[in-house]
Amino acid sequence: MPEALIFDFDGLILDTEVPVYEAWRQNYEAHGQTLPLETYVNCVGSDFNRFDPKAHLETLTETIVDWNHWDPRREQIAREQTIELAPFPGIIALLEEASTANVPCVVASSSPRSWVEGHLERLGLRHFFETTRCLDDVAAPKPAPELFLTAAEALSIHPDKAIVLEDSLNGLNAAKAAGIDCVIVPNRITESLDFTGAAAVLPTLAGVTIRKLESIKTGNARDSCMS
Repeated sequence: MPEALIFDFDGLILDTEVPVYEAWRQNYEAHGQTLPLETYVNCVGSDFNRFDPKAHLETLTETIVDWNHWDPRREQIAREQTIELAPFPGIIALLEEASTANVPCVVASSSPRSWVEGHLERLGLRHFFETTRCLDDVAAPKPAPELFLTAAEALSIHPDKAIVLEDSLNGLNAAKAAGIDCVIVPNRITESLDFTGAAAVLPTLAGVTIRKLESIKTGNARDSCMS
């Protein structure tokens, strides 16, 4: 049995990636530009050092955008669309099983703690997690391995004894760099990415048990099941 489960947050526990992308896309449209998903997805699971939509939009428009005007509007749109969201299917059941089995869980996210823990509290999920490791805690977000390594350290386990649950390529690369098996559950934003190197790619966490994750980790169920 894995000694710990390390969960990403955005796009894995909660479907926040779509509202955030849609809010950015509306910013672009207001300036007569488009933001292709295949361009935007480079920053998913990381920060804007991987792809900076602000700099990109200013390059396209050849102007300096008044972000003091557009940032609050975009953030409000994303907030309004996420505030009513429920966790993805399978999340609560897996957390409940882990709690019963005394398998500790931790969130490791490239988002700020205020965003991550605010949603966990709203969803009534915060008590399932021993701790969180967020952008505030590290020098570099994913794909750097620091978030996952500090998450394992917080639980006093060797990283290779854990399993990471992720939705993004940046998350997968961070887990690989940390030496931790990674199970990918893509969402509508990341489903077109190539997740070669994942221990498994699953269409959903619905029905996924710790025993299933154990079989993936031990190599008995290393597969890609996208249908």
